Amino acid sequence: MFGYAEQPNFPPRHNIAPTQPIPVVIVENGARHFRLMRWGFLPAWVKDPREFALLINARAETVADKPAFKNAFRRRRCLIPADGYYEWQAADGRKRPFFISRRDGHPFGLAGLAETWTGPNGEELDTVAIVTAAASRELAVLHHRVPVTIAPADFARWLDCADDDADAATDLLHAPAEGEFAWHEISIRVNRVVNDDAQLILPISEEERAAEEPKPKKAATRKVAPPPDDGQGSLF
Repeated sequence: MFGYAEQPNFPPRHNIAPTQPIPVVIVENGARHFRLMRWGFLPAWVKDPREFALLINARAETVADKPAFKNAFRRRRCLIPADGYYEWQAADGRKRPFFISRRDGHPFGLAGLAETWTGPNGEELDTVAIVTAAASRELAVLHHRVPVTIAPADFARWLDCADDDADAATDLLHAPAEGEFAWHEISIRVNRVVNDDAQLILPISEEERAAEEPKPKKAATRKVAPPPDDGQGSLF
């Protein structure tokens, strides 16, 4: 589907967290290649990564002008293969996780921006961020932002950075169309990154959901000694 030359032995992942390696498809020397990059973008001009905020997303509205991303948007656009992602919906003071995927079940490519950061000792780190856009009315019930997905017919246009001109790619920076994606609620097991298995994406049943609800805390009690008898007596 993505047309890269390699045959990587990369295992299925079901709970990828920022700073972990993720698969990326990028064009190098005129051909598409599979690479692993750290999810957490580092601009080339950063001196010390420990003093720089972790950039896991890039806003579509400002990506062409923001100093951290503008060079990558022109020269290092990439795709992140996926068949779903997670979002958390806030309700009743709690956040419930949802699994979001294409309604037809097909995999898709997330719009990404890549950068190779070079350290003071010559070390190199390939990093990537996911481009996001304002959610459509349908997906906004979960969250006001969504990842930008690139249709297979537009893969070549998004990946082509040969002319150092991003105008053709700008038109692709929008939310998925209404009805393109579907979602269902899942277990809060996904909240722990150590859980990384196929069970995470299964719909949660009403019984399972009830079992995950936090138990009401018992009110603390303290015995209070009765006041000393002052000899006045009481009507009650």
